[in-house]
Parts: sequence; structure tokens; C-alpha cells
Amino acid sequence: MKVISGGLFVGNRIQPIQQYPHIPEANKRISQLTGVEFGEAYDGLLQEGTFVMDSDAAAVGFAALRSLSPERAVYLASAMQHAFYHEGRSLSDPSTYQEIAWNQGLDGNEMLHRLDDPAIHAEARADYIKAGQLGAKSFPTLLVQTESEIIQLGIGSATLHGIEKQLTEVMARIESY
Repeated sequence: MKVISGGLFVGNRIQPIQQYPHIPEANKRISQLTGVEFGEAYDGLLQEGTFVMDSDAAAVGFAALRSLSPERAVYLASAMQHAFYHEGRSLSDPSTYQEIAWNQGLDGNEMLHRLDDPAIHAEARADYIKAGQLGAKSFPTLLVQTESEIIQLGIGSATLHGIEKQLTEVMARIESY
């Protein structure tokens, strides 16, 4: 399994969160469909409105974390999601990644060094390109790549049950090849 960054808030879309008034309603819908809960600190960011949404910083942070432990990419991405959506931590703040690294048993100081590594920045840009090549247009996107096709699961906001059902169908189809 691979986890890559897609780049939702890049270029002229890097804006204060108040420029995205649809986010609170979208979050309610996500909660209704999936049962996911957003933390009070994150809700505070929404209400205050000046927090800048910047996927570039998050992509570099994720690439740096992933470089420390590629086999744990899913868990590292989950820790980033928790830091932002529950704790209201900035994914543009190096200390967020240092803490995630330490909490995951990784070297937090090495994490900070990697944030400045040009190769890590190149990996983040490569993730965006790969996401586009795979057809990701909204985020998050869950894709299954077989030898002959790329299948998108849970288009839009899907329930866990719906995604599990789709994945079971895809896996059965793959096994029948």
C-alpha cells in the first residue's frame, strides 16, 4: 500500500481557512457519513478563520516522515490527520512533525533536518504528479491499482461499509484473473 499527497490547497488555493466557507458543512457531512469526529481545537481554527490552508507544507512534512519509515506511511498519515483535525495543530509547523516522529518512535531531530532536504521537497512534488497521473481529482482518494486498471473506491464522501463492499468486489474480481 502506498500513501501519496495530492495537493488540494496549492498555488492560489493557499488561503486562510475563512476563504473556504463550505468546509464546516462538508465536515458535518463527513461526520454523518463516516462517524468521524473533529476536535474542538480544529473547530476553533475554523471559527477563528485566519489559519492558512497549505498542502505544500503538509506534503513536504509527510514526505519527510515517510522517508524515516516508509513501511508505516499509513500510520504516519493518520497521525498527521489526528494532529490537524483533532488537535488543531498546524501542518506547516515543523514542531508538529517532530512530535509526530517522536510519538511514532522515530528520530524527531532527524525529522526536522529532512524538512529542509531538497530531495524531500522533490518527493512531495512527485507525489502531486503521481496523484494526477492516477486520476485523483478530490482528496482524500482511495485507489486500487491492478495490472490492467486503476479503480477509485469511495468516490466523494463514502461510508466505511460502502468502501469495504467496493473493495471486496474489486478483490474478488482481481482474484478471478
